[in-house]
Amino acid sequence: MLNALEVVTTVVVGVMVGVEFSVAFVINRILNALPGDAGQLGHAHGGRMLGAVMPFWYIGSLVLAAIWAIAGWHDHGTGLVVTAAGLLILSVIMSILLLVPINNRNKTWTPENRPADWKEQLNRWNRWHYARVAVLIAAFTLLAAALT
Repeated sequence: MLNALEVVTTVVVGVMVGVEFSVAFVINRILNALPGDAGQLGHAHGGRMLGAVMPFWYIGSLVLAAIWAIAGWHDHGTGLVVTAAGLLILSVIMSILLLVPINNRNKTWTPENRPADWKEQLNRWNRWHYARVAVLIAAFTLLAAALT
């Protein structure tokens, strides 16, 4: 049963890393290259769509890692799992304090109501998102290493 939990946790976190990596290095670049207001509208739509799903994914990943750490407390890779869980906690804190406030504003913007500094706010979100992706990749790497 523990083996199944380990694999499920690693896959769930790995897919989340893939989505967040894709947002950072693929989706945002595509949206930024669109003409006119299409990019800004796409960012707002993505903020609404992913903003509804990602909290469950982040918290679910953290819960799975915590259960793995507790269930496998005496296994050789537990330190890696505990560290990964700590990084997942950091990613949740970063999200709540740094990224979600910007996203909550962004997802309501239209070309008619967006603030003058909307591009700067999106750039700030992107910088924090890159840092969060790095934290998530580190957590995923630790979970994958703990499987061996």
